[in-house]
Amino acid sequence: MTILVTKWFGVFLCDEKSGRIIDKRLMPKDPAAVAELLASVQRGSLLDAERELASQVEGRLAVSDRRQSELGKPELFDSSFITPQKYGFDDAFMHEAMMGLGKLRTSEPVPRDRNLVQAIRNLDDQIATINLYNERLHEWYGMHFPELADYAHDSRYADLVSRYGERDAIIEELGIDIQSIGSDFEPDDMRAVMDLADTLYRLYDDRERTEAYIQGIVEETCPNMCALLGGALAARMISLAGGLERLSTLPSSTVQLLGAEKAMFRHLKSGKRPPKHGVIFQHPDIHRAPYWQRGNIARALAGKVLIAAKVDQHHGEFRGDLLNEEFQARVEDIRRRYPDPPKKPQRKGKPGNRKGRKPRH
Repeated sequence: MTILVTKWFGVFLCDEKSGRIIDKRLMPKDPAAVAELLASVQRGSLLDAERELASQVEGRLAVSDRRQSELGKPELFDSSFITPQKYGFDDAFMHEAMMGLGKLRTSEPVPRDRNLVQAIRNLDDQIATINLYNERLHEWYGMHFPELADYAHDSRYADLVSRYGERDAIIEELGIDIQSIGSDFEPDDMRAVMDLADTLYRLYDDRERTEAYIQGIVEETCPNMCALLGGALAARMISLAGGLERLSTLPSSTVQLLGAEKAMFRHLKSGKRPPKHGVIFQHPDIHRAPYWQRGNIARALAGKVLIAAKVDQHHGEFRGDLLNEEFQARVEDIRRRYPDPPKKPQRKGKPGNRKGRKPRH
């Protein structure tokens, strides 16, 4: 059988049994041109030389790279005997070509889903920082006006402290009648607390803008996943997978457990019960369901998410509404088939006396 092998210095048609090279197409002796061709290979494209050699084969053709699947069946093949030195390509030429390849790939436009991964991680950092600052502000300002926590929360709390500071001004702004048990602050101390509150309020504003930015990317790059999961959850699953392209290649069982890696490792190490879902649990149809239905619903949703990711990755037509309808129908089927929790196995009674032994009285 004939197999098609692509090296950085050329494309070769080999006899699989004997290892004999039947035909070849070498790369040009121009490092810049070689870099362009290799960049095309890394993007998943087929080279003209590959198509030309494949067209010469009569009968079955095997290929050594999954990228070439449309030309033949991928198979393992030891091509180490094909070396660049035999065809006039030395190490200096390879170094120059690879440097050119690196410059080409790093200067390419970054896919928007890659930006989405970084944006989600930035949002996580913002949330962690906000929680830290929020705890500090409540503890600090609570010495002056502890009752404010009952009337304002989150960004509203930070806004009131940063704008008014003194509790009397905040009480007047809120229009409430209350006697505080807090202590008075010196002007310098109050200024420091107000600065902290102002920083926290700006962090809340930054988080809102980051969330709007993430929602915009999700709606643009993966509308099917957005329709199925909502913007926030779709973005988080893409981030956990490392990008939309990788998510679209994962099995549905892995999609179901994204975000539950620690629990899975704990199961493998200690034998504890395996997780049934990861971050997909945030979907309302899962976390609102009874515990005995969640695993089945998570499995059904993971399958639909994988289909949506594949459609979005390959820029197919919008199918989000249909996928959502099919998922909802499956949820209703699960609720109908499993209305009651599973019965727990009954414990066996204590073992009786051994045969031949009289019971004690």
